[in-house]
Order: sequence, then structure tokens, then C-alpha cells
Amino acid sequence: MGDFTSVPIIDYKMIAHGEKEQLLKDLRQAFVNVGFCYLKNPPIDNEVVKRLVELTPKFFDLSPEKKAKIGMINSPHFLGYAGLGSERTKGAADLRELCDFATPYKSQWKEGDPDFLRLWGDSQWPDEDDIPDFKPTVLSYLSQVENLSLEFVHLLGESLYIPQEAMNRYYGPNLQHRCKLAKYHVLDPIKGNQGVGPHFDGGFVTFLLQVSPQPGLQVQNLKGEWIDVVPIPDTLVVNIGKGLETVTRSVARATSHRVVSPLPEYGPRYSIPFFQNISPTARVNEIKLYEDGIPGELEEMVKARGDVGPTDCDCTENSPPRDSCSSFDILAVNYAEYGREQSGLAQLIARIKSHPDVGKRHYPTRYRDIFGDKEPNVGAHAC
Repeated sequence: MGDFTSVPIIDYKMIAHGEKEQLLKDLRQAFVNVGFCYLKNPPIDNEVVKRLVELTPKFFDLSPEKKAKIGMINSPHFLGYAGLGSERTKGAADLRELCDFATPYKSQWKEGDPDFLRLWGDSQWPDEDDIPDFKPTVLSYLSQVENLSLEFVHLLGESLYIPQEAMNRYYGPNLQHRCKLAKYHVLDPIKGNQGVGPHFDGGFVTFLLQVSPQPGLQVQNLKGEWIDVVPIPDTLVVNIGKGLETVTRSVARATSHRVVSPLPEYGPRYSIPFFQNISPTARVNEIKLYEDGIPGELEEMVKARGDVGPTDCDCTENSPPRDSCSSFDILAVNYAEYGREQSGLAQLIARIKSHPDVGKRHYPTRYRDIFGDKEPNVGAHAC
């Protein structure tokens, strides 16, 4: 297929219409060649989505004092509110506010357990009187997207000829998944247009609800060109992260993406990504998904796709100096951990790099291991 110039649209209703084989073919094309797709007609209650769309701007309109009451700085689980510019990419502030919530989970961590098991736990919620119906709406949405994500990842595995039992080893009966409510502030000529700088997602699969009609999300193709992913009604934007890319031996590709700030005439942009988690104790490099080698059809597709060249978010410890890289960017690259550490530790490292103030308060030893004596100036983000 070669390089891409647009993001494909895949209709989830193809399954109900008896077109599963075509859907699997479309998934295969999308995630080998692009790493992104629009998922049309996802099985999410339209009334829940409509209500969430209404409530999201109202949440960010709460007073600074009320949002600060559920500040992420209070949470060892990195759940809660973080203010404008609290995250940074490549040394520049990301011009967004955010609040992270998660599916219900009671922390099972106790003293002496691995620190990454502390990453999962209770969300912080605004007072019901301040924003009625907010918590039940978010929880309903999370539950429905969780169900979709588990169904979808097995379809994606089937499309890539991965045995279901092999994929199941990454999951379990008691996982916690996250979502992020994000508000992107309008373009500031002085501060620039970085809603979120170029990055990869770190896990397996992300499902993004583009709440408002403003453009902003862009994905980077093999040539380094930025392709707009404009909001389309009744769709979720789905992409894969470095975790899934790793376990498929780069058959499926994680794609660099960013968000540019909306123009003033458009007003703020709102979005809600959902991040599907895998077992925190899983090691993505130890489970072989292709015991007998990569199937020939996939090898041919990867060959036709061509090599993925350097992207705007590529920096590693061994990278030569580039204008877009700094010493702090090296600290922002967390995805190498997927090749050698348990998934939960890779995720914890990513969260500490993304929110170093939270990491310093709740994980001081791990914080020092990552940053040493340097003052962190980076974040690892998702749109």
C-alpha cells in the first residue's frame, strides 16, 4: 500500500451485517499501514455520549478551587485534575487542561509490593452538587468503552492472525482502564500552538472521542507529513500504541501524532481518550504471538508499507543530536521499557515523566532513579 494520506473509516456494523471478513481485512490494512482508524457506529449508547459531550465543558468551567480539590497531585494513582501547561513536550508547555478518571478499582497495593501495583486505584470526583450527573455519566461511558475495547482488541488480533489464547495472556479478570478529559485552549501567538507535542501512545489500544467539532488532531505518515484527523460524527478514533507494536514485532505500527491548538474563532477543543490497559505484570517481550513466524501475507504488507522514517517524536539514548531533540527529550522516551520490564512498571515510568510533580510526591525513589539531579522538563502524553 505504501504511505498514507488519510485515516480510513471502518464501520463496526459490518459485523451485524454479516461482513466480518471484510471488517477483518479493513482492520489489517488500517493497523499495518496507518496505525489509526475512525471506528464508525461503535456500540456506545448515544444518549450517554450526548450527555458526556454536554458535561465536559461544564467540568472545565468549574472554579479553579473546585478543580484543585481533585488535583492529581493528591493521587498516587495519577488520577485527577492537572492545570493548563502542567505537562510539557520537548521542553514546551502543552496548552491544555486535563482530568484523568478510571474504571472502578480498589487498590490492592500493600507495603513491600512492587511500586507499580500502586498505580491503580480510586478516581477523584467533583462534588455532585457542583456538576450533577457527571460521575454516573463518566462511569457509564467508561464501562461501555471498556467492553468495546476488549471486543475490538480480539478482532484486531484475529485480523493479524494472532491466536486468541495468545492475546488473552495479556489480559485478566480485574483490570483498570483510564480516560482523560482534555480541554485544549485556543491558539496563543506568544505561547504557540502546541496543544500536545508529537508523541506515541504507550499501551495497546486507545479510543478517542472528539467531543467538539474543532480540528486539531494530526497523525504523521512515513514521509513525515502531518495528516489531519478531523472530527466525524458517530465515530471514535482508534490507534495502537508502542506496546502492541512491540508484541507484533512491528507488524502493527504505532503512529506519531500531535494536537495543534484551535484557532480563536473556533473556541476551545475538547476530547476524551480512553486507554485500554493490559495486565500490569505482563512482559510484552516474553509472549510470542507468532510462534511459527510472521505470516507471509503480513510480511508482504510490511514490505509494501516501507520503512518508517524518523518522526518528530523519535529520540533515544543513542540518537544523534537533532534540532528537535534535547537532553530532556531522552527522559521522555518511555517505550523502550516495554521490551524489558513489566507493563505496569513501563506505565508508571511514563506517568512519572508526564507528571513529575506527582511522581516526586508519591514515588520519590523511582523519581530519583529516572531524573537524578536534573529538573524534569518533559512529559509523555496522549491526545
